Amino acid sequence: MLRQLAFGMGMAVILSGPGVAQDKPDDHEDVTLYRVFVGDHSAPRITAFDLDNPDKRWTFETTGQNKLYSVNDGAAIVAVQFNDDAVHFINSGIELHAHGDHADIDVTEPTALETMLTGPRPFHVIDHGGKVAINLDRGGYVEIVDTHELSHGDLETSRLPQERAHHGFAAPIGSGWVTTVASDAPVEGDALPTRIGLQAINQDGTPAGDVATCTGIHGEAFSGAYLATGCAEGVLTVTAGPDGPVMKMLEYPDDLPAGQTTGTLLGSKSIQVFLGNYGASGMVVIDPVDDPNFRYIELPFRRVDFVLDPANGRFGYALTEDGTLHQVDVLAARLSNSAKVTQSYSKDGHWNDPRPRLAVAGNEIIMSDPLAGVVRRISKETLEEIAAIEVDGIPYNIAVAGGSGLVHGKTGEESHDHSHNDAHEHAHSHADDQVYKGYFEDAQVKARSLSDWAGDWQSVYQYLRDGTLDQVMARKAEHGDMSAEEYKAYYETGYRTEVERITIDGDAVTFFSEGVPLKARYVSDGREILTYKKGNRGVRFIFKKVEGDEAAPQFIQFSDHKIAPAKADHYHLYWGDDRTALLEEVTNWPTYYPSSLSADEIVAEMQAH
Repeated sequence: MLRQLAFGMGMAVILSGPGVAQDKPDDHEDVTLYRVFVGDHSAPRITAFDLDNPDKRWTFETTGQNKLYSVNDGAAIVAVQFNDDAVHFINSGIELHAHGDHADIDVTEPTALETMLTGPRPFHVIDHGGKVAINLDRGGYVEIVDTHELSHGDLETSRLPQERAHHGFAAPIGSGWVTTVASDAPVEGDALPTRIGLQAINQDGTPAGDVATCTGIHGEAFSGAYLATGCAEGVLTVTAGPDGPVMKMLEYPDDLPAGQTTGTLLGSKSIQVFLGNYGASGMVVIDPVDDPNFRYIELPFRRVDFVLDPANGRFGYALTEDGTLHQVDVLAARLSNSAKVTQSYSKDGHWNDPRPRLAVAGNEIIMSDPLAGVVRRISKETLEEIAAIEVDGIPYNIAVAGGSGLVHGKTGEESHDHSHNDAHEHAHSHADDQVYKGYFEDAQVKARSLSDWAGDWQSVYQYLRDGTLDQVMARKAEHGDMSAEEYKAYYETGYRTEVERITIDGDAVTFFSEGVPLKARYVSDGREILTYKKGNRGVRFIFKKVEGDEAAPQFIQFSDHKIAPAKADHYHLYWGDDRTALLEEVTNWPTYYPSSLSADEIVAEMQAH
């Protein structure tokens, strides 16, 4: 029964939901600011500048060559100097704070922390769950940095011991940790032991589970509920379970080119999917849940670097050694656009030779071009160059921080000249109406649990059909571009459903149709940020059935105009057995308000928005 009912995508909800957006106050100005940090290949130096004012620069001296990571939603930059046993930290000067549908953005000068980390060969960095974990390859331990303290300029760390020193990583999973495990076979000279698998451990480093085999384990990323890492056998996934981390090997299928593996993975923040390398000139799209788990993309030349778009999870970008930039359609698993953007960069030679590196800043791809001595700004839409910014030395590794917000109380040139001479200058984005309309940054989006929608809910479809909502439609006609009758017809399609009531208690969801219940248990299956034709966006919070009545849908997806943990006052729900298909429907979005509200109270709620 339920499989024949409405699914729906959030476009009509965002554009034409029951709410009426408020006008933006006159003393607010929209500001978009992205700050680029560039590590030099040969000099111990980091150069920073704002994209829209690259002549205003900051320089930070370090110990050696830097590999840069943007952490804590871009609030900080971690500069790892693996050849010089040092890690420096820079407050980016741009902080995005999400409070449900209220967001703030603070803008100040970037500053380097006086305190640094030292240790034997720091390398892999993982930023997850409020922790930054830095593996010390030759130390046999992981330094864990608290990102909350880091945002206040304080470096507070704890140490996670490993059984032996090796080139690996550790990552937080649920309330515990997992770490790579190395072989105890003897090695010669300065060689590090081979990596053999992944194991759950306690905070003191003692084992909390068996070793999951993952030969040559390398590369790691989070997406949705999953951690993924590359192995010789396939890709090992990890999720948090009630009794600790749950690990599953996704074996490489026979239709992938033989003799290749995945060793670098990127995780989407908006779709539960991974993009990984596969050999020198191939890539794989990895779905950790559904078949096919692997879809292969052949590149025309060997890959130099690749990146995922944090704002639009459908696309990634890969640069090949012939100097061509390719747009990767992750959902379709194909190259959707290509353009020549720089000279050729051969992959022959050492892995750390100076070659371009990619990052994404809003609507642009940022690419270092070491041999040309520039950082290139490239349009995501056309792959055409917007500008080339000269940078002293040999620009190499890069990281980007930034986003959009509203500046208060300033007008004209005073509103934001990007000179940032006042170290305490900041911008506040009280963007309730902007978020409601679908304008927000990825950094504002946070994971949510079913508890946000807990309760007893009634469909509003009955009130549309019996005429109760006619006054709402009339109000819309006064401010919109359709008649009341046209609005009612529009919402007739939008609200239509046979599920008159839904209850949510813990992880149990019960659907009532003509009083007959269907019940199932659901767990989080990540979230997706959808970009619409108008340019605004919406967030879908997705849950997957783990047990229950067979007729209950495999997936449910919530949209309530909120993008971070907050109690819902109403919501639009989409359900069905095909996760992808739910993202394509644009006309039907069953809507639910608390069952405790009377018809008149629901009308008042709609009119208030």
